[in-house]
Amino acid sequence: MFKSCKTFLFIFSVSASVIFPSSALAEDVTRHDAEESLFARYSNTTQDVILKALELVGVRYRMGGDDPLVGLDCSSFVRLVYRDAIDLVLPRTAHEQSRMGAEVAKRTELKPGDLVFFNTARRAFSHVGIYLGDNYFLHAPSSGGTVRVESMQKRYWLTRYNGARRLIAGKRPD
Repeated sequence: MFKSCKTFLFIFSVSASVIFPSSALAEDVTRHDAEESLFARYSNTTQDVILKALELVGVRYRMGGDDPLVGLDCSSFVRLVYRDAIDLVLPRTAHEQSRMGAEVAKRTELKPGDLVFFNTARRAFSHVGIYLGDNYFLHAPSSGGTVRVESMQKRYWLTRYNGARRLIAGKRPD
């Protein structure tokens, strides 16, 4: 399911930091006692979205698919996650989803839960995924693939990045 140990460890650390934000599993408390875990500074809403998205890792890709038992395409994956996690109904296509929420102007401003868009079909906003943090995102890639975590630092994604949208408002209230 995971192409590398590094990907598995990243998914495990993300999951642990969401589920157990103050535990030793989420962070090395002795070294980072003043820092928050990866998602602790974000709302429970963001955590719900990421957890739901991680539940779907391994679901096969199917063009036009909208059922996790049969397969999902990229926009259906995003729709399902947001609907099931926070009861937010999004449009059907990646291009339509690219008009939702607030624009994230710079890649350096991305936050977990943001939608990230790519040009993978010779047209802008033809592919969508959910940003996890640390330049990783979850998506349903293409025929023969499964929902997975990938690095946005890969040349393929760097050259096709179109922008991002924020559907979840900022910082968790203290």
